[in-house]
Amino acid sequence: MNKSLQQLAGIAANMDKKVIGLMSGTSLDGLDIALCRIRGSGAETRAELLEFMTVNYPDHLTEELNQISFRREISLEDLCVLHTSLGRYYADLVMEALGQWGMDPGEVDLIASHGQTVYHAPAFMHKREGKPNATLQIGDGDQIARKTGILTVSDFRQKHTAAGGEGAPITSVVDRLLFRHRSEDRIILNIGGIANFTYLPSSAADDRRSVTTDTGPGNTLINAAVQRAFGQPFDRDGSIASTGQIDPELYRELKKHPFFKRSLPKSTGPEMFNLEWVDDQVRNAGITQPDPGDLVATLTWLSAETIADAIRSLDVEQLPAIYLCGGGMYNKQLTGWLQELLEEYTIQSFEEIGFLPDAREAVSFAILANETLSGGACTIHPIKGTERLVNFGKISLPV
Repeated sequence: MNKSLQQLAGIAANMDKKVIGLMSGTSLDGLDIALCRIRGSGAETRAELLEFMTVNYPDHLTEELNQISFRREISLEDLCVLHTSLGRYYADLVMEALGQWGMDPGEVDLIASHGQTVYHAPAFMHKREGKPNATLQIGDGDQIARKTGILTVSDFRQKHTAAGGEGAPITSVVDRLLFRHRSEDRIILNIGGIANFTYLPSSAADDRRSVTTDTGPGNTLINAAVQRAFGQPFDRDGSIASTGQIDPELYRELKKHPFFKRSLPKSTGPEMFNLEWVDDQVRNAGITQPDPGDLVATLTWLSAETIADAIRSLDVEQLPAIYLCGGGMYNKQLTGWLQELLEEYTIQSFEEIGFLPDAREAVSFAILANETLSGGACTIHPIKGTERLVNFGKISLPV
């Protein structure tokens, strides 16, 4: 047997692993690096977050990614070069993190890398007859494995589309493994660039009632408006939105987007929700461009209400408890409005049932990689009421 495959088999047989999870979201602002200890697999999985850091992308890398991300027309050469160079950059960041944590690469069994999403194109969006759902993440896993010397699993979302899903969101598999409760129905709500949630009926309920879905924009429109008008990366604490006024005319136009009327589950991205789209609604409706502060307030309200609408649309037997994670949880205006809209629900930090909220997605991909090596196939629900079995990710050997 090939020695690398022997190593792979040995790691797969080990039921106590140290795994590094890597995650970068649609904000294109940095990489989350989570070092985890994972014991067991499947329903017996136990995960412990040992170390965590977020490394902000340098400005030049964010600009390079902006040139190829969420655009219909780009330079193929830029895409090709960034796919490779981003993998090498991730490897460098892993090695630096290990140095800071006083660990040798040989102590790590596995790296799980989500990659950087550069385009998301479910069939309802690309509208190409006979063509499937599609999504694309870059940051080559072979580059990570070769440069770190650590077995790497990457490119997780392709298996979801191969099984009939839209490629996002997929962390619900981990949510069901780790965070279902015996009697409490739960929603794990992630407000990233795009907002999404997993609805987890209690373990006594029918698992087919579980739903994982995007709801629409989370921070992506807010961040873009703040960057354009105020030169800041995001609305810290929601302070800009808190001083603005919601523009009712603009809000009505934005809320007409057909995505908000689609049934759950569904997925989307900045390809659909961006400032160009907002500007088009202003122009096409013949309304006055709002003051920058009012625009931020309006976009913040849009995120809050579309999240609340999606949650209220669920067919539930008891009100689920909501556990919040993602960068949007720090926007006090957004979360305040969300609590007003969902006043009958309890909303708490994800840390109440898990670990550091910022690390949730990076840890989730570490667990998905562990399942691919050591567990059984994961159950997904790509279409409501259906079940499919999948093993996520592509395996890159270090040699």
